[in-house]
Amino acid sequence: MSPLTEPTRIILRNGWQPMDPDAAAYITAVETADGQALEEKVKIAIDNFVLGCKADGVWDAIKASCILAGARTLDGALVPLAGTAPTNYNFVSGDYNRKTGLVGDGSTKYLNSNRNNNADPQDSKHLLTWVSQVSSSTGTAFIGTSNEVGRSTLFRGLNGINGNLTASGGDPFFAGTSPLSTGFYGLNRSSSSSINYRISGITGNTSSFSQSPSAVSIHVFTLNPVSNYSDARLAFYSIGEALDLALLDARVTDLINKFAEVIP
Repeated sequence: MSPLTEPTRIILRNGWQPMDPDAAAYITAVETADGQALEEKVKIAIDNFVLGCKADGVWDAIKASCILAGARTLDGALVPLAGTAPTNYNFVSGDYNRKTGLVGDGSTKYLNSNRNNNADPQDSKHLLTWVSQVSSSTGTAFIGTSNEVGRSTLFRGLNGINGNLTASGGDPFFAGTSPLSTGFYGLNRSSSSSINYRISGITGNTSSFSQSPSAVSIHVFTLNPVSNYSDARLAFYSIGEALDLALLDARVTDLINKFAEVIP
């Protein structure tokens, strides 16, 4: 089902209702965590996002994800869109902005996604985030695990973005030069010999042979074991099986832009 435009939605006597049951469940959980209702236009944006992901065929591949924006509170932002809720290490309400997401401090703050790196198939995996503010220094992580065999990483390197999925050895260099752009940063593996990347609208493919995934939980704002803390601001992350990065980029970018438009 394609997302419906706002004028064509059914307005019931008790107000607008989400068209998608997964969106409805997520919105209800966020509002419960927030202790108050979301604005109708914010809920419509979320509903359109979920409907759009399903129409594009990427929804089922999203296994662990948070929309780190939109909610009224930090507790609401940490409600999982899919999978298990992340564990919060040291973030406080002042770190959260409804329009732009959650900002790290580069030294103590991170999320444990509670998604194990080996939970998805060795050759079917994605790792991605939406960056509202790039980290101020190199060698800092957006999301991932550390230097073990079969690691998964996405981080800011000396000359741009580096990363890998279920691999070992040197991390491939992808795209961008300092200062880096904001936007969508993602990796996708659907082959044993290469990975696709999409960095701020640039899509490409690079050689990278997979290894059996390490059994360690994936972190956000650091790697795991804890290292390479980031002070980036992130508005979305997703971990799961192989999907079309460009399609999800379009959906996430539209969602974050809509939040900026409709949130007071």
